[in-house]
Amino acid sequence: MAGSRRRPGSDRRPLAYSAVAVILVGLVLVSLRFVPGSPLRPPAGSHSPAAGTRSSNTPTDRNARPEPSPSPSLEPLPFQAQDLSDLDIKGWYSWSVLDKRTGEIIGSKNMNETSTTASLIKSWVVADYLRRSAEAGRTPSDAKLDDATRIIRDSDNTRAQEFYESVGGSASIKRLISICKLTDSKVASDGGWSRTMLSPRDTARLGLCIDDGRAAGPKWTKWLLNEMRLVRGDGDFGIRKAFPAAEQKQIAIKNGWIDRQKEREYHVNCLAIGDTWTMGVMVKTPFSAAGSWQYGMDACEKITEALLRDAT
Repeated sequence: MAGSRRRPGSDRRPLAYSAVAVILVGLVLVSLRFVPGSPLRPPAGSHSPAAGTRSSNTPTDRNARPEPSPSPSLEPLPFQAQDLSDLDIKGWYSWSVLDKRTGEIIGSKNMNETSTTASLIKSWVVADYLRRSAEAGRTPSDAKLDDATRIIRDSDNTRAQEFYESVGGSASIKRLISICKLTDSKVASDGGWSRTMLSPRDTARLGLCIDDGRAAGPKWTKWLLNEMRLVRGDGDFGIRKAFPAAEQKQIAIKNGWIDRQKEREYHVNCLAIGDTWTMGVMVKTPFSAAGSWQYGMDACEKITEALLRDAT
């Protein structure tokens, strides 16, 4: 008996039907993702942007981004820079104020010019002695601290010379320039402390150096500032005298005054350290224009008073 013959392609039909069925099922499943309530519909907000693309919620305009909160503005210093030519002060004078909070310096156009410091430099000599003692692990005796007090409060020259020699003389002034980052000042040509050359700008920087602890070191800074607030007698003049009496007690000072026979001038210098500021004022008056250094002492106060904001 002859065997039956299959028709061509009859064995492929089941495979074709299966393929069609799979495609139909896939289409159904895809369509169910868009039917509300379907278990296959993704939850709202679950769509995330494709890799490398921005989210539609991210602002693209930089101007639309929130600005950072501004920092609180600082209270202005009690001083305001201005022309002092109408003060009619005889001779040369210069001034500078440093903001302790920002480091900003204002001053006269000649605030970088120098003058001999006289006793003003004693503030550094004592600071240098105290810092170096602490660095060497030594505590000054009560007698030495009493000497330091006399140097600061009463401007004792003999004790100042002893301290100056003990810290290396002119080497101490070189440390001053380096540690306090002075830019205008120089060691005296004769090596003496009285003829150290400082500018009003560097005087204000010296004030900051004392105030922030670089000069006397962490152990003695508070002590030194307190002594400078207690300056008395002939040395209590100048910058802080321009302030109300209650404020004067909080201002640390060290002044210098001398008659320079060689230059035929009176040199008067004022350093003051306030709560947010330091200040330097220097005056040089010809002998022919003033009866004594009192003229320069009054000029320091007069200059400060003219620069105070209340005065304007």
